[in-house]
Amino acid sequence: MKGYVQVYTGNGKGKTTAAFGQALRAAGAGLRVFIAQFVKGMEYSEHKAMERFSDLITIKQYGRDCFINREPTEKDIRAAKQGYDDVAEIIRSGDYQMVILDEANIAVYYNLFSARDLVALIDMKPEDLELVITGRYADPIVLERADLVTEMLEVRHYYHQGVEARKGIEK
Repeated sequence: MKGYVQVYTGNGKGKTTAAFGQALRAAGAGLRVFIAQFVKGMEYSEHKAMERFSDLITIKQYGRDCFINREPTEKDIRAAKQGYDDVAEIIRSGDYQMVILDEANIAVYYNLFSARDLVALIDMKPEDLELVITGRYADPIVLERADLVTEMLEVRHYYHQGVEARKGIEK
């Protein structure tokens, strides 16, 4: 089966959720999935759900206990670099049929690694690997290399009325 490059970007809600849906569908078909979460280090409800598929889905985080919305620290950069190196090895291994790079676009946006680095991962992708990349601010060179691009557009969000992230819905 030919694998493609999918990108989920934009300022709307649902990018990670779409990627995790892809992982769930792949696991349902018996495919092995590796999910690398950049700039995230907290536990989310989807992690508990995915534990039920631990024989097919592996999730590893390459961030600290907060989402970056500031200048990244040296620790942020080291975590992302470790993730990048791990993902390169995972892609080369051939052990997985799907690799999800959750928030990789944000990692590029905050200069944790470059857009060219992300394109290098696309270039090393074997023909049969499905590669899914999420996060706001997707770089134009990444978008150009993708086979599928979905932009989530925020029209309205209750967050702007002071609603905090809710367990099981946003976290």
